[in-house]
Amino acid sequence: MALCCSLSNEVPEHPVVSPVSGSVFERRLIEKYIADNGVDPINGKEITVDQLIEIKAPPIVKPKVPSATSIPAVLKSLQDEWDAVMLNSFTLRQQLQTARQELSHALYQHDAACRVIARLHKEVSTAREALATLKPPTGFTAVTAPSVATSAEAGGVAAQPIEAAGLTPEIISQLQDKATVLTQERKRRGKTVPEGLATAEAIKGYKILASHPALHSASMPGILTMDVHAADTSHILTGGNDRCATVFNKDTEQVVAVLKGHTKKVTKVLYHPEEEVAITASPDATIRVWNITSSSQSAIIRAHDGPVTGLSLHATGEYVLSTSLDQHWAFSDIRVGRLLTKVADTDGNPLTTAQFHPDGLIFGTGTQDSQIKIWDLKEQSNVANFPGHSGPIAALSFSENGYYLATAAEDSCVKLWDLRKLKNFKTIQLDEGYEVKDLCFDQSGTYLAVAGTDVRVYLCKQWETLKTFNDHTALAMGVRFGNHAQSVASVSMDRTLKIYGVE
Repeated sequence: MALCCSLSNEVPEHPVVSPVSGSVFERRLIEKYIADNGVDPINGKEITVDQLIEIKAPPIVKPKVPSATSIPAVLKSLQDEWDAVMLNSFTLRQQLQTARQELSHALYQHDAACRVIARLHKEVSTAREALATLKPPTGFTAVTAPSVATSAEAGGVAAQPIEAAGLTPEIISQLQDKATVLTQERKRRGKTVPEGLATAEAIKGYKILASHPALHSASMPGILTMDVHAADTSHILTGGNDRCATVFNKDTEQVVAVLKGHTKKVTKVLYHPEEEVAITASPDATIRVWNITSSSQSAIIRAHDGPVTGLSLHATGEYVLSTSLDQHWAFSDIRVGRLLTKVADTDGNPLTTAQFHPDGLIFGTGTQDSQIKIWDLKEQSNVANFPGHSGPIAALSFSENGYYLATAAEDSCVKLWDLRKLKNFKTIQLDEGYEVKDLCFDQSGTYLAVAGTDVRVYLCKQWETLKTFNDHTALAMGVRFGNHAQSVASVSMDRTLKIYGVE
């Protein structure tokens, strides 16, 4: 029968067994261990030398005792040292196991603490958001019906009630009056070229003037959308993957405001043409109205049950149109954050984008099944459809002349539609695999900008490519013209805002 010492893992000369752990030991090793520690080395229970039980085993034949100067004496000395090393190694293994257990416990505690901190941080953010909505809006002078005011006060937020308020005769009259004024102004302008409009030759010579990479967080890179203040085109509003919207002054190269509140990325932004007011939308299914001066929210519009995909401000500056993957478009009052009407797509398709006609009485929406639909706002009905694209509609833009509509999808082309004849009169075929993310006519309707794989500017009517900008290192997600097309601004997934113009 072969025995093995639990300390040295060798055959013991004088085997003994511990009644406490039942393990076999070399007598001299266990006696040393007990003398030093007073416990069983296997389970740590107290034990004395007297409790050890000797095991009778066949004797091991050993050589005769050598003299102190012999080689066997040296070997015996080495054996003693080996025994000490084995005892120390065993102690270290026990300490290592204990340290591993303590480390595992500490990691579990750390993970639990991180979860608690994350939950508390989320609760704090929610509380701050609710507190921000309690602040009275700055810069707004709005008269609201008693029922709306009572609802907002009772709910603690400037948000619409569950039921849509509807388009009242007063609102319809306001929309009609504004459309009449805009139509008369357009006829008065006629076909004259606006004074100060950049020429086609000037645009051909545009070069990059500035690149601003630090508007949004580097940890969640990517600027997804942009808009420009119509009255002061030096002010640019951007929305990014970092769940923030940023107002930037390109002349002073300073960030004016950072608008935080969305719980998901900001995919659509609007800059009010006459006020320091921003409107943002996100896949978190909310539309938020901001006072830029105070960087605070003045209203939250919860008009949709899914990600908001399109946003367009009415010419009155009082109402916003929105579309969503919940298959509905909505028309809301930005002053009080109230939903006025919500209409489902006629074919039950998710909506991907939206844009008001310059007069504000009709608007266009894009769907995931490649349809462009024209709607009458007053009647809340679908009045025309433009088929022809393939893939979800990515962008659409009405020309200021009121006749042209530009659209793009995932088919690498831009289609131009005549609203008078309700037909496609021009298709700009782009490179194979070209992705279009945004379209924009300038304020005069003379030029069309396309953002996507690169940034391009076309001359309307001739549809000639005037300039192609390849300065972004990733997809360009948005493009806008400056005043009189004297500059072009674009944003990209490469986290930069780039300004183009004459040097």
